[in-house]
Amino acid sequence: MAYNEQLAERVRVALSRKRSIREQKMFGGICFLMSGNMLVGVWKDSLMVRLGAEQAAKALQEPDVKPFDIVGRPMRGWVVVKPAGLEEDEQLLHWISRAQNFVRQLPKK
Repeated sequence: MAYNEQLAERVRVALSRKRSIREQKMFGGICFLMSGNMLVGVWKDSLMVRLGAEQAAKALQEPDVKPFDIVGRPMRGWVVVKPAGLEEDEQLLHWISRAQNFVRQLPKK
């Protein structure tokens, strides 16, 4: 299954005014990188969100969030937000902001 182009476009719009953002196809979807570090991505109909181990563990307690696991082994520090958790633009912006807060702490690549 290809990634949800409508969700990808919503992410593009949300990140359009941010510097240092680029897109790259991976994981059978599309990822958005900030300063060379993966930030968020669209995989099938869901949003992949990079939060770091501590924040990802907390996020897993929230509705519509599950571990990011596409090969049988969860990717540490990442979660997937299901479509029900992304219906409103505010919800999408919230997840992108959380990812930015983590990725800003990483060294630029």
